[in-house]
Amino acid sequence: MPRDTVLELRQYTLRGGQRDTLISMFERQFLEPLNAVGARVLGTFRDLDDPDRFVWIRGFDDMIARKTALAAFYEGPIWIAHRTAANATIVDSDNVLLLRPESPGEGFKSAGEVAGDESIIGANIYYLGDVEPSQFATFFEHNVLPRLSAAGIRPIATLVSEESTNNYPRLPIRERDRAFIWFTRWANVAAEEAFAGRFSTWSGWRDSAPESVLPALMRKPERLRLMPTTRSVLR
Repeated sequence: MPRDTVLELRQYTLRGGQRDTLISMFERQFLEPLNAVGARVLGTFRDLDDPDRFVWIRGFDDMIARKTALAAFYEGPIWIAHRTAANATIVDSDNVLLLRPESPGEGFKSAGEVAGDESIIGANIYYLGDVEPSQFATFFEHNVLPRLSAAGIRPIATLVSEESTNNYPRLPIRERDRAFIWFTRWANVAAEEAFAGRFSTWSGWRDSAPESVLPALMRKPERLRLMPTTRSVLR
């Protein structure tokens, strides 16, 4: 699988009852054309906590490739032919985080691995504010990752905000929201819920956090529980 150095986490708010309509259109009309121009669709999901939320992830070789791929698709014949129908299902499509692997090799290493029929993808999003991503990553590595490992949990990717200027401004992103995200695969919803219950009882894991990291720990992380669609590579 290509090692994408730039990724987008895209969360769309849809009109009531339109999620399956958009997913069907996306998988039938847009999936192959996006991949063909270099906007690799890594995962497409139903948000288990919001019936009107469609979430997807795509990756690019780099920022230059992103600009070229997005121009090729959104200014090309496929999108022009279907954009009215697609946009009719969407209330908002601007909830987008531009990301990069936290360190080389920490992108999605296992997309396409065999997974159970009930598997879901979980994402925990920490909003950093002014905290340096490298400082938070060090804290995560030393204070959180060992607890995850002890519980048998292996992140399949750790991503941080890509802070380059949006080079395709026709598609807005959340440029002011800096984030650190770890993703993992759960065997089923019950497994994720069991972990969430255990996580809520963990005590002391923030005790040694340096003062510079504390602002990123003031709020609970955003928790996504994502059910892969039929054609999602990441599952």
